[in-house]
Amino acid sequence: MSRNFELLQQIGKEQEIFSPSTPSMEPEIVEVPESVEAPATSLDNASTDEVRSLVHRVFLLAAGPAPHTVVFAGSEPGSGCSWICARTAEALARQVSGSVCLVDANLRAPGLHGQFGIANHHGLSDALMHSEDPIGTFVTGLSPRNLSIVSCGSVPEGAHGLLTSSRMRSRLNELRMMFDYVLIDASATNSSKEAIVLGSLADGVVLVLKANSSRKETARNAVQEFQAAKVQVLGAVLNQRTFPIPEAIYNKL
Repeated sequence: MSRNFELLQQIGKEQEIFSPSTPSMEPEIVEVPESVEAPATSLDNASTDEVRSLVHRVFLLAAGPAPHTVVFAGSEPGSGCSWICARTAEALARQVSGSVCLVDANLRAPGLHGQFGIANHHGLSDALMHSEDPIGTFVTGLSPRNLSIVSCGSVPEGAHGLLTSSRMRSRLNELRMMFDYVLIDASATNSSKEAIVLGSLADGVVLVLKANSSRKETARNAVQEFQAAKVQVLGAVLNQRTFPIPEAIYNKL
């Protein structure tokens, strides 16, 4: 268990944010130091370690059946959810032999394509509007070789409603058959209910909070809504954590 998470337990942040909840359902929090919208190759050591920790806790060290389809959702816009989702997918692809697919289901504010410097066209919204085409038509390969993405797409009028339709369920089933892991970037929980609907189709949700910005009440409400919908909260990420003292000294504490 990371030193950051031990500190969170000591000062009671986990209980403040996620209470009341059933102890066995209580999600863990991973702190990710202040990040920038940049490729994984530019990550500092602290961020790399925490992203790897997130991968291990969510995908590789699960007490029960390991989740293979996971939704990432911020508690509010600007939490850095797309960055976390992208970096987690890259780290997962490097640690497993199976195939990993990213899906940009945040049709309100698409951001995954920007994380990899690719064009945002012919993606999920197009796949939902043109269900007769195989899902593989909308998949773009990335690096490493076992990582792929379905970008947001052109988002024509009416596409938003399709995220909560049976067509989305069908497309997600196709992706599950093609890939070993599917990571979905969803819109913020305080702006729509799409993350809850998508979470119900997945194995669980990772909630992304922005340090020094996300309100405890907002985060708590999001968790309670997921639990009311019987969506498992697999964990939470406290993103853009800044160190009050130099990191080199912090790591020695």
